[in-house]
Amino acid sequence: MKEINYIKEWLEKNLSAKRMHHSLGCAETAQKLAKLFNLDENKAYIAGLVHDCAKNFDDGYLLDLIKNEIKVGFDPSELKNPKTYHAIVGAYFAKKDFEIDDIEIINAIRCHTIGKINMTTFEKIIFLADKIETNTRDLRYTKRVWKLIEKNKGVIGLDLALLKCFCETIKKLISKRYYICENTIDVYNELQQHVGELLEED
Repeated sequence: MKEINYIKEWLEKNLSAKRMHHSLGCAETAQKLAKLFNLDENKAYIAGLVHDCAKNFDDGYLLDLIKNEIKVGFDPSELKNPKTYHAIVGAYFAKKDFEIDDIEIINAIRCHTIGKINMTTFEKIIFLADKIETNTRDLRYTKRVWKLIEKNKGVIGLDLALLKCFCETIKKLISKRYYICENTIDVYNELQQHVGELLEED
């Protein structure tokens, strides 16, 4: 993997100031969540830092990369909403430009926008960190999500927080009349069922 200073310089060159601020916040939040769930804090920091590395590139350029260079590893439904392009290309840039070969980091970057069925705990914390970092996100919202994590220990708290984020994401997509990837609905339904089962066992 490239040195962290190289990665930060690359990001500062290719991201807007606001997106860089968000990425640093995501990295710090991912690190905090990793500590809470006994995961590798350094890996979480890197994944959070790099997750939006392709965010500020032109949609046409991203789509061209996906179709002509990446070619595999994505569902056709993901190409119906340009908001999802950067996750596909971000995982590609992480391997190509930053020489990251850790599959957990790559997978977490890849699924940080729409999630996936059977997400690992590491993937879940990167997904959450993106939504609840405090540098650019609404603090009232982030506090509500953190309360779910803190009040409900372990997997239940994590999945309740994820479910909250998916609910908000789906509502936002509907309000803007954006296409919703089928996978997003599938993950929401999986979380809804899983949380219900965990609460019954508790």
